[in-house]
Amino acid sequence: MTKISCVICAYNEADRIRGVLDIVALHPLFDEIIVVDDGSTDDTRDVLRSYPGLRVIACKTNRGKTYALSEGIAAAQSRLIMLLDADLTGLTAENLSALAKPVLEGKSEVSISLRCNSLALYRLMGMDFVSGERVIPKSLLANALFEMKRLPRWGGEVFMNRLIVAKKLRVAVVRWSNVSNVRKCDKIGVWYGVKEEVRMICDVLRVISPLQAVHQTFGLLVLTMPVRARRWLPVQK
Repeated sequence: MTKISCVICAYNEADRIRGVLDIVALHPLFDEIIVVDDGSTDDTRDVLRSYPGLRVIACKTNRGKTYALSEGIAAAQSRLIMLLDADLTGLTAENLSALAKPVLEGKSEVSISLRCNSLALYRLMGMDFVSGERVIPKSLLANALFEMKRLPRWGGEVFMNRLIVAKKLRVAVVRWSNVSNVRKCDKIGVWYGVKEEVRMICDVLRVISPLQAVHQTFGLLVLTMPVRARRWLPVQK
């Protein structure tokens, strides 16, 4: 059975990351679990020490999610990588299996989650193009990690999307009707949360323009069509 490297990036997630690690640590899919601690100043590192099977990459300072992602992906040893956010709630083992299934069965090269609290527009379209939960082949980024490390703090997902569209990889969207992520306003308060959300949007727009974002989303949706069509093909006898 093909194994998967799980990569989780965390910054000050001591109050939330256990809910993810408790599920991931017991799942048979994973050959290794890599957590990139992006310079946390809370008790995140103490929490990570309580999971002896983890491979922890500790950044001395907070460099942002994109840099942390590039570090985790570079360290991964498996052919496939599952990326997960550290602040998910409601996550189950079945969610992880469902996210991996289309890729493991060869129905797609990439899978992307659609959480229950993704923006209403994304849920209407059937695609959250900035979802942090996805399964990708490591080869997608093998020659692009240096460039990725030079990107703004946010924008790693749209950078990956650009490569997915360029390589025309088949994409499966996996609906997680029971999983949500914790908004920044709930983590650090409304004022600071709004500032961080605006900062994130500005960083993404430094990587991709609004028009490019529309084209990218359309490109990803086109790449989901072969996967969706296969569901309706007759079974070959």
